[in-house]
Amino acid sequence: MSLDLIAQYYDLLYGSLDEDWSMWQTLTEAAAGPILEIGCGTGRLLLPLAEAGHVLTGLDLSAVALEAARAKIKAAGLTRRVSLHRADMREFDLPRQDFALAFIPLNTFMHCASTDEQLSTLAAIHRHLRRGGQLIIDLFHPDPALLAEADGRLYFEDELVDDLTGHTVQWYWRHQIDLAQQIRHLTYVLDEIDSEGLVRRTQLAVSLRFVYRYEMELLLRAAGFTVETIYGSYELEPFHSHSQKMIFVARKEEVNNSQ
Repeated sequence: MSLDLIAQYYDLLYGSLDEDWSMWQTLTEAAAGPILEIGCGTGRLLLPLAEAGHVLTGLDLSAVALEAARAKIKAAGLTRRVSLHRADMREFDLPRQDFALAFIPLNTFMHCASTDEQLSTLAAIHRHLRRGGQLIIDLFHPDPALLAEADGRLYFEDELVDDLTGHTVQWYWRHQIDLAQQIRHLTYVLDEIDSEGLVRRTQLAVSLRFVYRYEMELLLRAAGFTVETIYGSYELEPFHSHSQKMIFVARKEEVNNSQ
């Protein structure tokens, strides 16, 4: 599934999502330098963080998402605070390599489909952080009870109105789990109903590789990071067995051969 196609619907589905905002506001508050967002999408977090006074760089692979983000940034008068780059998180090389903080929001790291891709992403971020720089990754916690619910049935999520067209959009989703490959196959079904009652169905399918707590700790360690904290929710509660989130806060190790 094309990331650009997903980007076309991103603001409709997630543009008003703010349940993680207070967390990012808190965790970025002490950043003493520029911030890098991996998978910035259409700018959902870039804009409020820039408005809060931060200097940011946003990276995304979707040209459509970046075009939308660029328009929002320009309209908000934030072009001096935010720069955008189209690149793959698994291999990128930006002009700036002195970021004080990098973060990967909302399961974006799960687009890495293999251990090699995971390590390549972490290595690229490591190169772009200053010595002692911080990395924060927001991940889905594969609680066995949640995985057991992934049986392919179709769930109704919401009914939305597209501001651009005025059409009603009914949002459904389904997911299935491949335990052997640690892959969550997620499909969004969007039924767009026009003013005459005609329905156009769009399906967005994406496969996301989930990781377990100690697997992620090992990946971070192998890439030159030290895990400082793991939170279990956007309220920054301690991580526990039934947490729905795994939010890793790690730091680039300060060793002599660090870049």
